[in-house]
Amino acid sequence: MTRTLVFGGARSGKSAYAEQLARASGKEVIYIATAQAGDGEMATRIDHHRALRPAEWATLEEPLRLGDAILQQARPGRLLLVDCLTLWLTNLMFSSGENYPDVGDIVLPELFHNERAHLLRALAEMEETGCKGCDLILVSNEVGMGIVPYGAISRCFTDEAGRLNQAVAAICDKAVFIAAGLPLHLKGAPC
Repeated sequence: MTRTLVFGGARSGKSAYAEQLARASGKEVIYIATAQAGDGEMATRIDHHRALRPAEWATLEEPLRLGDAILQQARPGRLLLVDCLTLWLTNLMFSSGENYPDVGDIVLPELFHNERAHLLRALAEMEETGCKGCDLILVSNEVGMGIVPYGAISRCFTDEAGRLNQAVAAICDKAVFIAAGLPLHLKGAPC
């Protein structure tokens, strides 16, 4: 079993790289999609990603309960590809329908804290729960390399995405940063 974090900036090639790893694995691929089509632009993005995936890959859409989805789908001979953690994080942050202030403290919903903790437990427990023959690839955005965003919720998101990437990378066996379509192996042997 190998757990791999693939992360990078917008349009860096991280999803394409993760999909390349999944294809090369020779395993049954379960694609766990976290995106929700909240508007036309996002629906177009989702359709584009669907069209690029091999027809034989099963797709599970799970915008909130990612830890459960991973544990339920993990089987020997499978590869789970989660795309992406930062969309999932956004879903959790806005799960209660809260209108966050531009200035001041941000109080994230209880679901955010519970599901984030559950995901990290699920990643750590994969080896203990009979998932030894199942590989996992997690795709995430690196959003903290640019300017500090305007607005309290944007800064909160950047902070939480950075914390999540650190926590996931600590658990994963491999971590690969993608820039301009090129992989930089930060942890573990090259994929």
